[in-house]
Amino acid sequence: MTYCVGLWLRDGLVMLADTRTNAGVDNISTFSKMYTATAPGERMLCLMAAGNLAITQAVWNHLGEGVMLEDGRHTLFSVPTMFRAAQLVGAAIRAVYATDGPTLKAQGVGFDVSIMLGGQIAGGPVRLYLVYAAGNFIEATPDTPFLQIGEHKYGKPILDRALRHESSLEDGVKLTLVSMDSTLRSNLTVGMPLDLLVYEAGTQLIRTQRRITEEEPYFRELRESWSEALREAYRSMPGPDWA
Repeated sequence: MTYCVGLWLRDGLVMLADTRTNAGVDNISTFSKMYTATAPGERMLCLMAAGNLAITQAVWNHLGEGVMLEDGRHTLFSVPTMFRAAQLVGAAIRAVYATDGPTLKAQGVGFDVSIMLGGQIAGGPVRLYLVYAAGNFIEATPDTPFLQIGEHKYGKPILDRALRHESSLEDGVKLTLVSMDSTLRSNLTVGMPLDLLVYEAGTQLIRTQRRITEEEPYFRELRESWSEALREAYRSMPGPDWA
């Protein structure tokens, strides 16, 4: 299982992914689920993947070699807009399905993949998409400025309550880490370390890219502070007068 979350904010993007993959309780491994394609000053694209690891790696390799669109073969470095980049990811997923889908079906294995794509190409806006296994996609909006893939239910409430499109990048980092901590505590199939990327709009440069481990002082402090804040909020709430 996986948990990846991306925030589409006025000032840029915050993207966070866990690294645990498993094929049963006795076969747990660590793989990065975050991929980047950058040309400093020209484009910055970040992808995060959930689902069958073999499928997601095949999609990434297709994107590197080039995928056919109606106007020719493209990579993430040649598409002119983020919308076209999302179409390219969808086309890569469909290409992998055309090759591997029938064999997977014959083996009783579902075609399980979803990919989050965020970034900016010079001359266009920052955008954040979620591409499904069919190759179609949705986009984050000011009303819903975050997208999630994988085991999302535990980390969603804090984002629903606290996140706004106008939130700062620093607040976005805190909220994504709290969202991930909630998921880590409730689902053992999501695990450390974490991959974090922060992008500031208009730069076409990665502002921060960091591997966060169990020993990361800030993350440990944040987890403890959040737990204590929840306990204090609970203690300060009035009890029901009918109890």
